[in-house]
Amino acid sequence: MANAPAAGAALAVLTLLSRHSSPLPAAQIARDVGLPRSSTYHLLRILVDHGYVTHLAEERRYGLGIAAHELGSAYQRQEPLQRAARPLMARLVDATTHNAHLAVLHGRDVLYVIEERAAGRPLLVTDVGIRLPAIDTASGLAMLSALTTAQISALYPRRDLLALMDERGPSSVTELRRRLVDVRARGHALEEGSVSAGLSSVAVPVLDHTGHPIAGIAITYPTAEVDDAERAALVVAVRRTAAALESRLGRRAPLPASPAAPPTLAP
Repeated sequence: MANAPAAGAALAVLTLLSRHSSPLPAAQIARDVGLPRSSTYHLLRILVDHGYVTHLAEERRYGLGIAAHELGSAYQRQEPLQRAARPLMARLVDATTHNAHLAVLHGRDVLYVIEERAAGRPLLVTDVGIRLPAIDTASGLAMLSALTTAQISALYPRRDLLALMDERGPSSVTELRRRLVDVRARGHALEEGSVSAGLSSVAVPVLDHTGHPIAGIAITYPTAEVDDAERAALVVAVRRTAAALESRLGRRAPLPASPAAPPTLAP
C-alpha cells in the first residue's frame, strides 16, 4: 500500500479540476489540494503523461485530459444511475404501494428513465423515454429547485419558453422562481393534477457530490385517496430513497431526520 498516498493525491487533483469550469494554475492546485509545489508538478507530469490531465503551456494552466473524458463516457455507458436506482425504486413501490418514477433533466424537459408500477394502481401517461415539461412535473420542479438562480435564468430567459401542459402552471419566470423557493422551503415538490387529472405526485431531487441535481424521484398517487398524513409519509419514503441513491453514487450526506412520530403508510 506504499502508493496509496500518491493515488489519493492524484484523485484529489482530478476531483479539484472536475469542480472548476476552467483550467487551473499549478500553484492553485498545490494550495487547494495541500501538496508541496514540487510534489504537485511531479504528480501533474504523471497525469499528463497518462492523458488524464492536459497542460496548456501558453496559459500555464492544467485541465482535465481526454482520458478523464473517456472514463466519464464509460461511466455513462454502464448506466450507473439506473443500475443503482432500480432496486431502490422497487423497494419504494413495495413500501408505499404507489407508482414511482426516476427522471433526469434534459434541457427544459424531464426524461423518465425508470418507471416502477404498483399493482392495481391507475395507468400513467409517463413511461421510460417519455419527456414532459419540467415545470409541470413534481420531479422536474424538485430538480429545478436545486439549481442556482443563474442556471434557472439560462434555462428560462423568456416567458415564452415556459411550455405548459396545464394552465395552473407558472405563467412567468418570476412566478416560477417563487414556486421553486417554496419547493426548497418544503424540501419536496408537489404536483396536483397537472399531468393527469385526479393524480398527484411528490418528488425530491437526487444530488451529486457538488449539490447538482442528477435525477428526481417521484411517487404518483390518486389525489382523493391520500390525506395529508399519508402524503407526509410518502415524502419521508421518497427522501430516504433519494438519500440511499446518493450514498450509492458516492455522495456522503446523512439521511434526513424522521419526524418524532412518523405517519404510517396505508396498507
